[in-house]
Formats: sequence, structure tokens, C-alpha cells
Amino acid sequence: GLYHWKTLAITILSCCVLKKSLFSCFTGMYSASILKPGEQKHSKEPSSLQCMHLAVVACGDRLEETLIMLKSAVLFSNRRLCFHIFAEDSLKPEFEKKLQEWPSSYTKKFEYSIYPITFSVGNGQEWKKLFKPCAAQRLFLPVILKDVDSLLYVDTDVLFLRPIDDIWHILKEFNSTQLAAMAPEHEIPKIGWYSRFARHPYYGTTGVNSGVMLMNLTRIRSTQFKNSMIPSGLTWEEMLYPLYQKYKNYITWGDQDLLNIIFYFNPECLYVFPCQWNYRPDHCMYGSNCKGAEEEGVSILHGNRGVYHDDKQPTFKALYEVIRDFPFEDNLFQSLYYPLQSKFLDTVHTLCGRIPQVFLKQIEKTMKKVYENRVIVYLGANHRY
Repeated sequence: GLYHWKTLAITILSCCVLKKSLFSCFTGMYSASILKPGEQKHSKEPSSLQCMHLAVVACGDRLEETLIMLKSAVLFSNRRLCFHIFAEDSLKPEFEKKLQEWPSSYTKKFEYSIYPITFSVGNGQEWKKLFKPCAAQRLFLPVILKDVDSLLYVDTDVLFLRPIDDIWHILKEFNSTQLAAMAPEHEIPKIGWYSRFARHPYYGTTGVNSGVMLMNLTRIRSTQFKNSMIPSGLTWEEMLYPLYQKYKNYITWGDQDLLNIIFYFNPECLYVFPCQWNYRPDHCMYGSNCKGAEEEGVSILHGNRGVYHDDKQPTFKALYEVIRDFPFEDNLFQSLYYPLQSKFLDTVHTLCGRIPQVFLKQIEKTMKKVYENRVIVYLGANHRY
């Protein structure tokens, strides 16, 4: 019966965790729909319609960070991914070389396109230097990716700790006016940046952070946005440069400030998702202030302020280094989860390190689900013979 199959599956799973040799039967990439041995998947849909689209902008020294982010996306996601990488010309050959070095069990899970840095309105050099190098490129994604319906944009310093599929589902929760989703910049107004220092309009009580931004590009392209410049609405592309010119002497965080201004005037267009989808050092360095992460674990880690590369937040750095060093086609328990637990022991004296379960909960949940599915599928396939 089904009960006995599940019991046997869990028993074998336990053995596999302990014995790497047995675990080899379940390593490699996994798919949202498990195929039978020898079976091939056929679809009449173009691959772009089957994809979850992910965009990132990389300039300067952000090559490694971007690759580790993409690696975390591929490690945990179920459906096929389409990567849209916007990079300086000098980085394009390196991206192509590194991505092609990944084993086929991973590369078959995604396709990618690399684009030059371009700005459709205003002064390109001015946009390029706004805040961090090339960061303003994200503002132009609806204009450039005209054939993409929906998209997840992330900064290079983001790590996925669960399948992208799960945040992609939030698109279905948008109401009829919502066209983008972001997390709050902070949960506590008295220690938030915008609520204390902003000299321009911003969304809500603490503003929103643009490091993780889910977008319905089709809606963005077709919407007339209310604004502070003219009484009638403006399209997204029409609005960007005049908005920048009006507020450029008042903004600190560049494109993120412009997005806050846009959604201040158009609050009905924004879906606000919880802080565990954009978890930053601010959520633990002043005490734990992301209740969603405490309850469900961190879903997307955002190591802003360079914390992957210094010793200010060892917990963030540990996660980055373990994913960076994870050997392709090795098993996740042996070469990712256990090293992570070990590294976290050295961070318990830090504010963020005192709550390791917040960082481990989603990874543990994801891996458990993956391997339980593999055991059941593997046993089922052999039972038929």
C-alpha cells in the first residue's frame, strides 16, 4: 500500500543521507515533472513561455557574485529558467565561458541571453553612473525585453534558498492593478532609512527595496502612471528621465529611490511581499525584526553592503562561500548542508549568527522534499519491472 511505500522511502532516504555511496542514485538535477526512464518531454509551446524569466545586471567586479546567484537559482528551482544577463562588453566572454563549464545536468535546466548595457532615454553615461555602476539598467527592462511577459529581477548579491518557482507563484496573487512586487526596505520605521532620512516621496511607511523585484512587464508597458510632473498619466518609458531630472538632487539610492517615488504616486500598482523574500543584514544586525523569516525561514538572501566579502556578517559570508564551493553533481546534504551547519557554529557570537535556524529552514525543507521525491520515483520505477 501507499503507507508502506512511504515508510520504505523514508527508511532508504535516511540511509542515503548517512551513506554517500547510496545517495548517488538521487544526485544531479531534478525536474518539476519527473519523467519515466527513457521518456522525453515534448511541448508545442516555445521555450520562452515555459521559462521563469530572471534578470540581473552585472558591471565592474560583479562576475563571480552573479554566477553564484545563478548557481543558487539552478540548484533549487524546478521549472526551466531563462536568464537575462545585462553586462559590460568585457564581461560577456567570461560569462559565456563559465556558464558553458557547468555540467550538462545543470545547463539543460536553463537558457541564457547576454545583453549590452543600454538606456533608451536621457544621457546613457548619466544613467550608468547613477548609484552603483549600471544599476539603473533595471529601470529599462520593460522597454528592452518587449517579448517577455513577466520577470524576476534580482541584484547580483542575492542567493536563492528555495525554488524560484515559489516566488514566481506570487504573480498569480496580483490583483487587477498590481504590476510589480517588492519587499519593505525595513519593518521598523524608527530605524528605517526612508522614514528617517529621505528627502523625496517614498512608498508606504518605510519605503521598498528593489534588490528583489517581481514584474508583470506587459502591465507595466500598458499602464499610464500618475506622477508629479504633469496632470495626465505617462507611460513607464516617458516618465523615467523627467522623474530623474526632477529628483536627482534629492535621491541617495539611485534607481531604488526612483521606484519608490513611482509607487508613492501609484500605490495601487504595487504588491508588497514579506521580508523573508528579501532578507538583508538589517533584518538581524539590530536584533531579529523579520517575523516571516523567523516563522518560515529565509527564502531569498540579499547580502548587500558587500557582506559576502568582508567579516562584518559572517553568517551571510558563510552561505555565500558554501554555495560558491559546492561541487556540481555532488549531493546537497553532504556538500552543502553539512558544511553550512559547521560554518554557522563559528558565527553564533554574532547577532545574525544567533538565529541559524532562520537561514537553514528553507534549505532543509527544499532538500528534504527533493530527496523524498527522488526516493519515491526511484522505487516506483524499479517496482514496475
